[in-house]
Amino acid sequence: MRIIFMGTPDFSVGTLEALIAAGHEVCLAVTQPDKPKGRGKEMQFPPVKEAAIAHNIPVFQPKKIREMECIEELRKYQADVMVVIAFGQILPKAILEMTPYGCINVHASLLPKYRGAAPIQWSIISGESVTGVTTMQMDEGLDTGDMILKKEVLIEPDETGETLHDKLAKAGADLCVETLKALEDKTATFTKQGESPTPYARMLDKNLGNINWSQSAVEIERLIRGLNSWPSAYTHWGDKVIKIWKAEVECENLITSDVTPGTIVAVEKDSFSVQTGEGILRILELQLAGKKRMEAGAFLRGYSLKEGVILHS
Repeated sequence: MRIIFMGTPDFSVGTLEALIAAGHEVCLAVTQPDKPKGRGKEMQFPPVKEAAIAHNIPVFQPKKIREMECIEELRKYQADVMVVIAFGQILPKAILEMTPYGCINVHASLLPKYRGAAPIQWSIISGESVTGVTTMQMDEGLDTGDMILKKEVLIEPDETGETLHDKLAKAGADLCVETLKALEDKTATFTKQGESPTPYARMLDKNLGNINWSQSAVEIERLIRGLNSWPSAYTHWGDKVIKIWKAEVECENLITSDVTPGTIVAVEKDSFSVQTGEGILRILELQLAGKKRMEAGAFLRGYSLKEGVILHS
């Protein structure tokens, strides 16, 4: 097939590479504009642009894909299909209906669950044991198009947002290739979505990581894993900000009414434990602002942390 590929972050790159490997002709890569990054504010290419350049694929970076000149630019390529994965802009009807096979999207959840911008992280935060990827025929709604194929992926007990991202990126790439073959062979079936049984998987921001110790140990531990590696979960120790990278539920159901949530209740050689609204959470890996990520044991050898100290939001 002759494909216009639309995507921006690392998650999209695996699918682009898989389509090329499968023998498809990717005639254009459409991605978000370059952005300044780091202290020097140097302009950085989106990952999809880097991959496209490596394969000598032309790149188009519109600020607003809905503008008529952008739509006409896409029309010039006379593609058979558009493949869209984490592009970052809403497509108008003129683009959705431009090619014979329309726009095929790869979404990182088992639709209709977790429609929205951050399904990977929210599936962990919400305590799911299984997630997956879905290919769908895009319509004008937000992740509401007819479903074509699905593939389940298990969420391991120690799964993080980062590790699940990589697993779903691989699963999505394979499923997209399979979906295009089904379209070509005219064996694809289209299933309408029902109502979503889960809240909209809203975009992540740094405030989401601010740990509320009144929540249960189970909920906080899931938050820590889900937001690893970005934006990360964090708490405050006096005037210091501490990112929490790894923790485990030490006691799930214990409720101690005379201990304030956030209170450090035990300090061991290689960890420390915090009272939550329900249960005890053992902290295993953390990072002080401006410092390197480290195991709790290394942190405790350099800093004096005592029982009774209260961590706060």
